[in-house]
Amino acid sequence: MTQGPSAEPGVIDLLGLLAYAELGSFFRLADDAGLAPSLRTKGELAGLAATEQSHYQAIHDRLVELGVDPEEAMAPFIAPLDAWHERTEPQSWLESLVKTYVGDGIAGDFYRKVAELADAETRALVEDVLAETGRAEFVAGQVRAALEEDPKLAGRLSLWARRLVGEALSQAQSVAVDRPELAGLLSRGSERDKSGSGLGDLAAVSRMFASLTEGHTARLAAMGLAD
Repeated sequence: MTQGPSAEPGVIDLLGLLAYAELGSFFRLADDAGLAPSLRTKGELAGLAATEQSHYQAIHDRLVELGVDPEEAMAPFIAPLDAWHERTEPQSWLESLVKTYVGDGIAGDFYRKVAELADAETRALVEDVLAETGRAEFVAGQVRAALEEDPKLAGRLSLWARRLVGEALSQAQSVAVDRPELAGLLSRGSERDKSGSGLGDLAAVSRMFASLTEGHTARLAAMGLAD
């Protein structure tokens, strides 16, 4: 396919990354629904999975509009995202919920920050896809309820959440460095970047990732966990 006039390489990378992430979220939530302890919870998680699939379809359609093959756009991100999931394989249903809440939260912060530097249409699409549809509240509520029944779980789940953040930041930074067009979005407008040396890109990436942990404490508190 031929790329449309607004299909900047960095924007295509952002959409490809987000598309594959949303597709993965669909499968993870569907799996979680199957393991849920009650029919009500199964239904809630199944609905959240359906929402993720609709988000994936919206990004897929946008890539097609831009004249980009969605599979080609997602291809560079299959290996790094799959590797992250392999390194953070949950050992229980609760760990899976914490991973959904913490991992997707950090990833969402990353996508939003990159999208802020993209064109208006891409920015609006990313914001729409990442808009919370009750998932955060539901997942946090499930974790809090489990902690009320067994407070001893708090320590283990807090350590798990901390590990997830470290792995997510490490993998996201690796992706950004490996995809210079994506990193270029982060340093758009930077005076250093005008030299064309690429140093501005790396500096912007480092600054951005340092800011991604700001929401971590709030997420832990929402689940009843301590940092």
